[in-house]
Amino acid sequence: MSLALQRSRSPITGRVVRTRRISVRLDGRAIGLSGVLAAAIVAIGCWSISVGDFPIPISEVVRAVFATASDDAEFIVQTLRLPRVLTAIMVGAAFAISGGIFQSLANNPLASPDIVGFNSGAALGAVFMIVLVEGAGSLEVSFGAIVGGVGTAVLVYVFAYKRGVHGYRLILVGIGIGFAVSAVVNYLITRAQIYEAQRAAVWLTGSLNGRGWEHVRPVGFGLLVLVPIAAVLARRLRLLELGPDTAAALGVRVGRARLGLVLVGIALAALATASAGPIAFIALVSPPIARRLVRSPGFTLVPTALVGALLTVTADLVARRIMAPTELPVGIATAVIGAPYLLWLLTREIRTGAM
Repeated sequence: MSLALQRSRSPITGRVVRTRRISVRLDGRAIGLSGVLAAAIVAIGCWSISVGDFPIPISEVVRAVFATASDDAEFIVQTLRLPRVLTAIMVGAAFAISGGIFQSLANNPLASPDIVGFNSGAALGAVFMIVLVEGAGSLEVSFGAIVGGVGTAVLVYVFAYKRGVHGYRLILVGIGIGFAVSAVVNYLITRAQIYEAQRAAVWLTGSLNGRGWEHVRPVGFGLLVLVPIAAVLARRLRLLELGPDTAAALGVRVGRARLGLVLVGIALAALATASAGPIAFIALVSPPIARRLVRSPGFTLVPTALVGALLTVTADLVARRIMAPTELPVGIATAVIGAPYLLWLLTREIRTGAM
């Protein structure tokens, strides 16, 4: 069943609050769900911080966060574990919002950055820096990932544009370019030294190992800038979901609105990939889960971001502990979740005649 058909069968709920300049629709179910998701994120985050080679009681974790615990606990929590959890939360939120934007724009549940090749472009930029730039640190790798992701997204958009960007054209073009970019990535790895190849392989899987405050600050600042822009553009996105003709009749400048949303979605995906690598399937599965939980016909910004954050921090906890003391990259855990969903989604699209 297509997204458009689902929306046509889903009533728009909530109460509209208007002022002289703005109007906001408040959905009690979405607000309550957001509170539950936020509480779950805090609980899973504290649990993740408390477990490890040096277990710390959750009560001590809370004190360490506010710098009132012992020196050892504060060092383990504030230096080693808290930045990793915060990075997971913010990266998951960024991937989820980006996926929700592209799925709504393309009117297709398959249109997410990891499916249409944007993450592959970010991976190319990062691997290029790792392999070919001597002494490239996390800042240089992040810069390369952002440039690669944005460049690939622009390429996909240009090739997919024909009197607008339509769902399956965007997906097919993105998949094709993604495979081509992945081939270049594989070639670069064959030319790398052993240490560089190993570093690139871990990064390509999607990993939160060794994340510190130097990773938290850039993604945090990026979200502070991009999320308010996404919130402002979300109203236009809901109108675009009705179709370009209807949106234009309601006063939306379709081309400009789509371009703005695409740029925000690309920036969020590139930012998240630069921070933790191309973590698979978070952008794909989070928006549909949020829609089903909220029972909303369209994109819901806050629940979608919280679902993505919860999935990522939970997957990271599972990846850390399932084979302890060996820590798996978080991308392996998300792939275990996302691959069956993708197969189910493809099967459903084929059965309903959407593909």
